[in-house]
Amino acid sequence: MPAFCYTILNEPAAGDWNMAVDEALLNESVANDLLAVRCYAWAQPTVSLGHFQAKEPLVIDARFEELHKVRRLSGGGAILHHHEVTYSCCVPVSHSLTRNPGDIYDLAHEVVMGVLREFGVASSMRGEKLDQESRFLCFSRGDPRDIVIGAHKIVGSAQRRRRGAVLQHGSILIRRSEHAPEFPGISDLTGMTIDEQRLAEMVAAGIAQKLGTPSPLTHLPPNVQQHARQLVQNYQE
Repeated sequence: MPAFCYTILNEPAAGDWNMAVDEALLNESVANDLLAVRCYAWAQPTVSLGHFQAKEPLVIDARFEELHKVRRLSGGGAILHHHEVTYSCCVPVSHSLTRNPGDIYDLAHEVVMGVLREFGVASSMRGEKLDQESRFLCFSRGDPRDIVIGAHKIVGSAQRRRRGAVLQHGSILIRRSEHAPEFPGISDLTGMTIDEQRLAEMVAAGIAQKLGTPSPLTHLPPNVQQHARQLVQNYQE
């Protein structure tokens, strides 16, 4: 019998809360085998730094000086979260996919590409690695599993493992931000207007269906909310 999977859709929130919730869900996966998929958005333009990334470049990049900043649990380059839908999934060690966490990238990105096809958007995985690891921003880097439209990256994801459980979260870029206009989103590249709420619902439900037996769209479990309130101060830069 497939595992029960919480399918969570959240309103836009501050970056520190978004990251605290992701960690609270991961901790619940470690402690109680929670399987969960969540889609959310950002209440204001926010720069998230990869867990091991130095903060200094922000000081010299005037575009980001006044923006809210937060550090992610996951690695990789910095991300400007603005006009995007963000997904996250927490997979406990008891789930077979944690034996090869790369399979979680493939599963989630296949779902996202399938949802985009339903919107009439053709996309693909990049398929090759670009030698750009030194670049500060994630969307300036190239991983074989990135989702692209043409040469433009529209989805990038990162992971964190904790006692065998896996947190994966990823950014689905809908429109370019005035703070980083060099990165066009889906609407910019296709001329289409994307219903972000519907896309978030479809992505969350689609990933949950692949991981287990999905719940109807729901809110955070109360114990996860309480734990996130305890963690949020750790993410306040």
